[in-house]
Amino acid sequence: MSAPAASSHPDAPVPGASNGFSPALMMDVELAQPLPPVSYDGTHRRVWVLGRLHGEPVGSCVIRLDSGGLTPGQLGSAIWPDLRGPVADRFAAAGLPRPGALRGEGLVADPAAWPFLRRRREVLATAPFISVVVCTRNRPGQLEACLRHLDRQAYPQFEVVVVDNAPTGDAVRVLVEAQRGRVRYRYVLERRVGLSRARNAGIAAAAGEIIAFLDDDEEADIHWLAGLAGGFARADDIGCVTGMILPARLDSQVQEWFEWSGGHSKGRGFSPAIFSRHGPQSPLFPLPPFGAGGNMAIRREALARTGGFDVAMGAGTPARASEDTLALTLVLLAGYRIAYEPTALVRHDHYTEMDGLRRQLRGYGVGIGAYYTALLRHRPGVLPALLRLLPAAAGYLRGAGAPGATVPRDIPAQLRRVSRWGMLTGPAAYVRSVRRQARQVRL
Repeated sequence: MSAPAASSHPDAPVPGASNGFSPALMMDVELAQPLPPVSYDGTHRRVWVLGRLHGEPVGSCVIRLDSGGLTPGQLGSAIWPDLRGPVADRFAAAGLPRPGALRGEGLVADPAAWPFLRRRREVLATAPFISVVVCTRNRPGQLEACLRHLDRQAYPQFEVVVVDNAPTGDAVRVLVEAQRGRVRYRYVLERRVGLSRARNAGIAAAAGEIIAFLDDDEEADIHWLAGLAGGFARADDIGCVTGMILPARLDSQVQEWFEWSGGHSKGRGFSPAIFSRHGPQSPLFPLPPFGAGGNMAIRREALARTGGFDVAMGAGTPARASEDTLALTLVLLAGYRIAYEPTALVRHDHYTEMDGLRRQLRGYGVGIGAYYTALLRHRPGVLPALLRLLPAAAGYLRGAGAPGATVPRDIPAQLRRVSRWGMLTGPAAYVRSVRRQARQVRL
């Protein structure tokens, strides 16, 4: 059946939408089951679809939604152009004929013999104990939603360590101590402000040999921990696993600008990958990033070898960001590999206001400049390799955004510039931060 009500071109004008923007209805669609109809609610004129195949995220797309809504057949026809390729690859890997279309009844694929599900069962049969560290500061409302999603994890053995960073009240402590159920929750107080200090405090308190990190404004998919464990199961030398971070909602133009300029995943996509210090991309020029601190897990032995998180980096310091990028680079330089697992999926609440997004992007820019300064401080021997990367860095600065990201034509020029200006101040910010941390130690 054709789909006259839908289009797979999200930047096409939407009738009645202010400045061409319309909030998007966020929707997961399981392709191996009958597809659902989509009703028009009077607000959402687009649908952001995450396509899954037996639970595995395989791709996403944005389609238009008009007042007539979409039948299951129309939905399948609308999303199939974007999902056909990754679906065909997975059918071929399973030794099955590639499907030619996606109809309302969904795709026929036997779950008992499906490779992805078989591998997940094998991983869960020997699942390692994982400590999940969630750092927070004065945001009990967001934290409560984050913990609610962790409570639903389809994973046999894990704990949650909540680090309360320099709080001005006891709301977080009360919330954590009130948690009941199968999951063990632990409360840790870190009085010194700074995300890296909070993460290091969480590491010290954690019981697991694998330590996962989740931000307090994120919603973990039910199979998040299974995805992380699957990454470590790929090889014995995997020191870190990172996952995909998707938007929890796209209700404002500002949220969409952030996502289309790269978001947190920076174009990393739905294909697993493994990185080492030898490639496929330089550990010293992590663009697209190997992952983000809001969705990663690191072996305790790798953290011990690299010294944990640099307390002069990250939120709450003049350096503002990139403590996660530095940690991942040091893991690679220590001889470990990093596995990127898109099945380890979380959703993030983006800023809805322009001022918040501007601060965020400037902070990212400052963090990049601070990252290279910190890297030279920790590993001065990398200087010759960094000099060889200067042409690639110049090309990035001339570009419109992160590699692999699609930047809309109407994204404000100030958002294109703000992070670049931040990069110039990053080295000085890191030096100030190091001095500040030294004074705190003396006190």
